[in-house]
Amino acid sequence: MKYVILGAPLSPFVRKVRVFCAEKGIDYELEPINPFSPPEDWHQISPLGRIPVLALVDDDGSRRYLPDSSVICAFLEQLHPEPNLIPTEPIDRGDTLWLEEYADSELAAVIGGGIFRPVVLAGLTGGEPDIAKARDTIDNALPKFLDYLETQLGDKEFFVEDRLTLADISVATSFVNMSHAGFSPDADRWPKLTGFLERILGRESFAACIGQERQMLGL
Repeated sequence: MKYVILGAPLSPFVRKVRVFCAEKGIDYELEPINPFSPPEDWHQISPLGRIPVLALVDDDGSRRYLPDSSVICAFLEQLHPEPNLIPTEPIDRGDTLWLEEYADSELAAVIGGGIFRPVVLAGLTGGEPDIAKARDTIDNALPKFLDYLETQLGDKEFFVEDRLTLADISVATSFVNMSHAGFSPDADRWPKLTGFLERILGRESFAACIGQERQMLGL
């Protein structure tokens, strides 16, 4: 069986799955899908209209589809349990899945809707980047999320079990989109979080994606 990730490289959720695969050594192909102009049958493949979707391609070329980044990672974790990226110990597993949900549902929405879309996507679609909206998001909407993550990280190198887990990947991926827009958290105010991001985004799994994306954006 072959894996094909359907989605756009700049999506934090597509990147999340790509990094997850890279950390596990899982081979895959990336099939570009524009979520703003998807194929006609996209809602049959992804009922919520979102990316990514994992296509499971059999030897005869037939496909089965699995939508949603969290579901995809849980599926791949069971089929490829090493290295373990979703802890099995109940509390640590719960902490990991909570931080994944927090990052996916809340953090990604703030960074994506308030920073990445008005700056990067506006430029890509021929519009004028709205720097004022991005700065307002950074000054007023984002700090409570950064405060929480700073507290949760504490003096640890990783969020859970003192090793890389899905929690770290899920948190870090949206900050790549923030960086593409030309912004980053204030290192003086959030030193633990910024140190964490420097370490995690410097890993080969993230760095490979970031390099491809920056080339796409001409950065």
